[in-house]
Amino acid sequence: MESRVLSRATTTTTTISSLRRSPLENHQNVSFISLKPIGAVGEGGNVIWGRQLRPALLLESSNAPAGLFAGKKEILRPILATASSPAEGSDSAGEAAPVRFFDRYPALVTGFFFFMWYFLNVIFNILNKRIYNYFPYPYFVSVIHLLVGVVYCLVSWAVGLPKRAPIDSKLLKLLIPVAVCHALGHVTSNVSFAAVAVSFTHTIKALEPFFNAAASQFILGQQLPLTLWLSLAPVVIGVSMASLTELSFNWTGFISAMISNISFTYRSIYSKKAMTDMDSTNIYAYISIIALFVCIPPAIIVSKRKLSDHS
Repeated sequence: MESRVLSRATTTTTTISSLRRSPLENHQNVSFISLKPIGAVGEGGNVIWGRQLRPALLLESSNAPAGLFAGKKEILRPILATASSPAEGSDSAGEAAPVRFFDRYPALVTGFFFFMWYFLNVIFNILNKRIYNYFPYPYFVSVIHLLVGVVYCLVSWAVGLPKRAPIDSKLLKLLIPVAVCHALGHVTSNVSFAAVAVSFTHTIKALEPFFNAAASQFILGQQLPLTLWLSLAPVVIGVSMASLTELSFNWTGFISAMISNISFTYRSIYSKKAMTDMDSTNIYAYISIIALFVCIPPAIIVSKRKLSDHS
């Protein structure tokens, strides 16, 4: 009888001491058996704490709580990766989006546009000079140039490349001075091309950066460094020497080219004041239309008599 009581007391003490242990100590004495999906509960499926586990969440083996948590992380990782959104710059199939040529080689694209501008400008001036050799009416030719540009802009608007931006009276007042300077500079350039050699006109128009710098300094109030002025000094000296030794020099061509420089300089100044949210293509289209209407009256006045004699 006494031995039974002692055995019961020992058992009770052991049970109480085991209950007082921390959960971590209890886990250290627990080993998980490798579980594999067999089937439904009725077919001998895996049941833990009265719940049947899905096969995807079963653990092959785990000997500690850390292993259990690590196994859970490994299971959840592919699920999170599947649910995550595709990375930027890739398409729906997971492949990287191709980089456009313009974005891959920006310097090459810029150089191409510079080259095309100079190339087309040379062709334009040569064709102009050939026209002036047998049709010396620069005012009329200037109107034709602007008219072709306006037709091109209207056709571009008609097809929606680009879409025409609306214009109001306030913007029109800002663009009128720009268009007047554009028209004056274009006409005087053509007058100079008709009067002297193309090379000489381009030599005089090389002073345009000097006029832009002077206007920025003394009109807009922008302080330019001395190094910039020193860099323009060789240009001024070179143009002066070329003008003194030019065989085709005449004052009409020289003064017209200088007026063209001043006109384009003021066009730059007024363009800065007329900067709006409108894109540059639409601004140039409106400037060309206004400049056309500005050039038509002087072209009619100056060229009316000569054109009648030529016909």
